[in-house]
Amino acid sequence: MKRAKKREGWWNFTGEAEVFEAREPDRISRLYFPLCNEAGLLSAITPTLHGDIKTGQNHFLTLPVSEQDLHNTRSARQFWVYVEGKGPWSATAAKPRESCHLEAGALWHKLTRENRTIGLRAVITNFVPAGQEQVEIMRVELTNTGSKLLAITATAAIPIFGRSADNLRDHRHVTSLLHRIEQVSQGVLVTPMMSFDERGHHPNSTVYGVLGAEGDGQSPAGSFPTVASFIGEGGTFDAPCAVFEDWDLPDLSETERQGREAVGALRFKSRKLAPGKSVTYLLFLGIAKDRKDALAWIKAYGSNEKTQEALEHSRAFWKERLDRIQVQTDDAGFGRWVRWVAIQPMLRKIFGCSFLPDFDYGRGGRGWRDLWQDCLALLLLDTGDVRGLLLNNFAGVRMDGTNATIIGNAPGEFVADRNNISRTWMDHGVWPWITAELYIHQSGDTKFLLEKIPYFWDRDQANSSGTVLEHILVQHLTAYFNVGKQGNCRLEDADWNDGLDMAPQAGESVAFTAVYAGNLLRLADVLLILKNTEEISEIALAEELETLLESKASSLELNPQAKQDRLKAFRARTKEGVSGNKCRVAIEVLSRDLHQKGEALARQVRDNEWLKNTAGHAWFNGYYDNLSDRVEGDSAKGVRMTLTGQVFPIMSGVATNEQVAQCFAAAKRYLQDKKLGGFRLNTDFKESQLQLGRAFSFAYGEKENGSFFSHMAVMFANALYRRGFAEEGHEVLSSLYQMSMNTESAKIYPGLPEYFNGEGRGLYHYLTGSASWYLLTLVTQVLGIRGQWGDLLLAPKLVPDQFGKSGQISAEVCFAGKRLKVTYLNRSRKPYGQYHIESVLLQGKTMPLVPSQMAEILISRAKLTEQAGPTIDITVVLA
Repeated sequence: MKRAKKREGWWNFTGEAEVFEAREPDRISRLYFPLCNEAGLLSAITPTLHGDIKTGQNHFLTLPVSEQDLHNTRSARQFWVYVEGKGPWSATAAKPRESCHLEAGALWHKLTRENRTIGLRAVITNFVPAGQEQVEIMRVELTNTGSKLLAITATAAIPIFGRSADNLRDHRHVTSLLHRIEQVSQGVLVTPMMSFDERGHHPNSTVYGVLGAEGDGQSPAGSFPTVASFIGEGGTFDAPCAVFEDWDLPDLSETERQGREAVGALRFKSRKLAPGKSVTYLLFLGIAKDRKDALAWIKAYGSNEKTQEALEHSRAFWKERLDRIQVQTDDAGFGRWVRWVAIQPMLRKIFGCSFLPDFDYGRGGRGWRDLWQDCLALLLLDTGDVRGLLLNNFAGVRMDGTNATIIGNAPGEFVADRNNISRTWMDHGVWPWITAELYIHQSGDTKFLLEKIPYFWDRDQANSSGTVLEHILVQHLTAYFNVGKQGNCRLEDADWNDGLDMAPQAGESVAFTAVYAGNLLRLADVLLILKNTEEISEIALAEELETLLESKASSLELNPQAKQDRLKAFRARTKEGVSGNKCRVAIEVLSRDLHQKGEALARQVRDNEWLKNTAGHAWFNGYYDNLSDRVEGDSAKGVRMTLTGQVFPIMSGVATNEQVAQCFAAAKRYLQDKKLGGFRLNTDFKESQLQLGRAFSFAYGEKENGSFFSHMAVMFANALYRRGFAEEGHEVLSSLYQMSMNTESAKIYPGLPEYFNGEGRGLYHYLTGSASWYLLTLVTQVLGIRGQWGDLLLAPKLVPDQFGKSGQISAEVCFAGKRLKVTYLNRSRKPYGQYHIESVLLQGKTMPLVPSQMAEILISRAKLTEQAGPTIDITVVLA
C-alpha cells in the first residue's frame, strides 16, 4: 500500500483580511464550510458542493447529512454542462486530473474547476445574503478556455428533501406523498400538504424552492421537477439520464408529478459559447413561508448585477463584525486566523450546536452552558443589547437551583430538557455568574444585579421573580449544600465533560467544587462593591432562601449528610412554588456568609484533593466515581490524570502558586503530546470506567477521552494567565494555533475546532465554545485589555516572541462604546514580570502614571468617553 502524499500548505491566506485560498481541497475528506445569515438560513458546503441547506430540525431543503455522508450525491448542488460532440461534464464533481481551486472569505465560497480537455472553466460562488430572505445564492460562470466554439446546454440539479430531518428514516416515503410540486417559469417549488410525526399532524405552508435565471435575468428553459423525470428509470444522480442522454424537457401529468421525490433540475437554453467568452447562471436555493416570498427571490436577486450587489453587501456585513477585534503582530497569519476564531461565536449563535455536518449534539439549539459562554465573546464584540440578552437568559433558572437546559429561538424561550430526558449538569450554575461578572466589569453596571426577572417553572405554578443576584445566589447556595460523601459538589448527571455521565449517585466533581468556591468568594466581594456604588445596605431575598443562609444555622461544620438535609428542606419548601414573601439581609452579613462558604469549599479542594504520585509529581484529583473512589493518581494500569482537574482549581484561585507550578509540570509530563505539542484532556485510563462515564469507552484520543480538547486547553491557558504564569499560558494557547495551522494533520480550514484527535485532525469545526474562550483569553489576559468595574485596565501579559522583530504588538477592540487601538511597544523585548509601563499616550497626549513602575494602568471610563470621535489611540511603552 502506497503512503499517501503529504499535503503541506494546501491552503494559505491571500488577498485581504480573512480571505484564504485552497489548492485541490476536494482531495480532503469531510471538509466543509459554513454559509448563513441572521435570518436563519443554515448551509454547509464542501469543495464538491455537497452539504445541506435548512432553517432548523424540521425544515431541510436538501437531504440532511453528517460529515460521513458528505460524499452522498443526493446532498450535492450539481451543475451539468452537456457539450455537443463531447458529452456531459459536471462542474461540481471531483474528477481526476481536473484542477480545483477554492477561494473563501466571510461568508462566501468560490470554487474554480477547469476541464482542459473540453476547454471549459466553471467559477461557482455560493453565499447567503445578509438580508431577511432564507435563501442561498449560487452563481455559476462558465468560460470557454479553448480555441473552438462550444455548443453547450446547462442543467442545474438540486435534490429537494423538503421536510423534517426526522423523516430521513421516519416515514421517508409517506412524507414524499405529501409533496405538491409546482413548475414555475423560474424553477421548481415544493409545498408539502402537511407536516406530521407520531405526535400530530399539522397543515403546512412552508415552501421549498430551487429557482434560477441567467445573468441577464432570463428564466430557465424549463425543469425536471421529480427525481424520476431527471435521473430516469435505473438512473443515478452521478449519471442522470436527462443529462447523459440529453433528454428534452418533460411534460408530466399530475399523477407523474405529485407525491414524488422532488428535484430542482433546471434546464437552461442551449447556446454557442465562443472562445474566451463567458455566460453566467444564477440559482436560488431556499425556504420561504409562502409561494409569494419564494418568487420574490427572483425580483431581489435575479440578475448578475443584483447578485453581485448582494454579495458585496454580505461581505461588508461580516467584515464590520470581524473588524471589532483585530490583532497585528509580526506574524500576519495569526491576526488573520483570529478573524476566523472571532466569527465562530457568531456562527454558533445562528447555527446552535447541531446544524453543521458534525451534529452529534442532537436536534438543534444551544444548551445552557453554550448560551452563557457564547455571551463572553458577544460582550467583547460589543454586539447589540447584551444587557437585555443576559436578563433574558437568567429567566431560565429554577428556584431549586437547576435550570432549563435547551434554549429556544426567541429571547427568553427555554425548554426543560433535550428530547424530554431530564438531566442535571452540576456545572450549569457557575456560568451565569462568570458571564455576568465580565459584563459588570466591562460596563460598570452593578445595578444589573438588582434587576428583577422571573424564574423558570416546569409546571403551572404561580409566577415568581427575584433579582439577578437572587438567581445567582440560588444556583450557588444549592451547589454548596449538594455535596457527596467526600465533601465535594456532587457530579450528578455530568459536569462540563458530558462524557462523565455514569456517576449520578455518588460521583463528585472536585474540579467544579473549586469553581463554585471561587465564584462564592468573588460574589462576596461584589456585594461590597454593590453596597458602595448603589448606596444600599440590605438585599431583599425570597424568604425560602433563609434555609440556606447562616442566619439560621451554621453549615461550615456540617457533615455531607447534614448538608444534604438542608438542601432537601429548601427544595421541599420550593417544590410547588414560593410564597412571594421577602426577607431582608444585610449586605455585609450576606457577603461574610458567602466568603465563609467559598473558603470552606476552597480548603476542601486545596487540602484534601492534592495528591502526589510515586514519580514525585503532584496535581489535583478532579473526580470521584460512583463508588466514591478517587479517580486520579497512580493505578495498576498507569498514571491517571485529567486536565479539567487542574484547570479550575487554578482559574478559581483555589490553588496556591506552588500548586499551580506543580500542576503545570505534571500536565507537561503526563498530558502534553511531544510530537503535536498540545495538551490532552486526560491520560489513557486503558479501560472503560462504567462507574464514571461513557467517555472512557471512546477510542483513546477521540472526543472526551484523551483528545486535544480545545475548550479545556483554552481554559487551561486562561487559568495560567490569570495567575501570572504568562510563559506557561502562552505555551498552551500557542499550541492550539500551531495545531490549527498544521494543515497537513489538521485538515480543516482556518479556525479553531472543538478538538483535535490523536492524529492531530481537527473535528467539530466552527460550532465550539472554545472560540469564545480563546477570544476572551487573548483580549483580556494576553493583551490585558479589559474592564475593571467599568474602567479600562491595561495589564498585558506578553512574552518576547509576541513582540516580534519590530518590538510591538497592537490590537483593536470595542470598549465603552468606543473603538480602542492599543499598541504595546517593548523594544528590548523583555518578558512579562520584567517590564513595567514607562509611558502611556492617549490620543497622542502623555498620561501621568501614579504609581509608577507598575505593569498595568487603569484609565477611567469617563476619560475615554470624553474623547472626541469613535476611535481612541492608546500607546503603551514597556521598559
